[in-house]
Amino acid sequence: MASYLESAVSIAREAGSLLLQFAERRPAFELKGEFDLVTAADRASEALILDRLRSRFPTHSILAEETGAHAASSDFRWYVDPLDGTTNFAHSFPMWNVTLALEQAGQMIAGVVYDPLRDEMFTAERGAGAYLNGRRIHVSKAARFEESLLATGFPSRRRHENVNVHFFHQAAMFSHGIRRAGAAALDLAYVACGRLDGFWEFGLNPWDMAAGTLMVIEAGGACSDMKGQPHSVGGPHLIASNGLIHEGIVSLFAEVWNGKPRIPLPQIGPE
Repeated sequence: MASYLESAVSIAREAGSLLLQFAERRPAFELKGEFDLVTAADRASEALILDRLRSRFPTHSILAEETGAHAASSDFRWYVDPLDGTTNFAHSFPMWNVTLALEQAGQMIAGVVYDPLRDEMFTAERGAGAYLNGRRIHVSKAARFEESLLATGFPSRRRHENVNVHFFHQAAMFSHGIRRAGAAALDLAYVACGRLDGFWEFGLNPWDMAAGTLMVIEAGGACSDMKGQPHSVGGPHLIASNGLIHEGIVSLFAEVWNGKPRIPLPQIGPE
């Protein structure tokens, strides 16, 4: 397995270097939906990653954000996000990354999240722990939801259908606060290394969370869906936490699901 992780690290670092070159030029963006951005940097990074993966692992399948599924003959599949946080990247907001994960027979076995701006390489292997630049990392020790710092995200598409504002409001009322940085893979890596105590989001794609959820688990944390059921990379929503506050998040969110939030959303009236 080490060769898989070493290859993922090497490829992510190479793609990150390429993205830094694009970042200096601040490339123009296009829309691939009403709000979803894509840049030449996304496409160039993905082309590089796919070329390297096909060269090293020609029998492996690949699921990539920009070009979709690439079928092959083995039970290995790579999940590739060549630029997680494209909107941030396009606006020069310094929260974006490259992330790759490898699945074997339905089980995630290796993953990387690389932040080129900070030169931070988060890695994980199933059963072997999670690391940041070669140093073992662990989730935080925050024992109470009320002492936690959390993160979430909001989708760029179908915003009018998204209900996350209700969950955001409840979590904000009972925690130290919520961060919304716009790069889910980094949010998950930050849970794994203890910078955040928990993260949740609706509508993530498999490549957004494949590596990060493995990191959280290998760092001693927990992952589930937002109703406390087992997590799946194809699932509609995700909670990742240090494990200690997980039940508290699920319990709080259960009240929202049931239409009985502890604190109603404030009404806006005339001044």
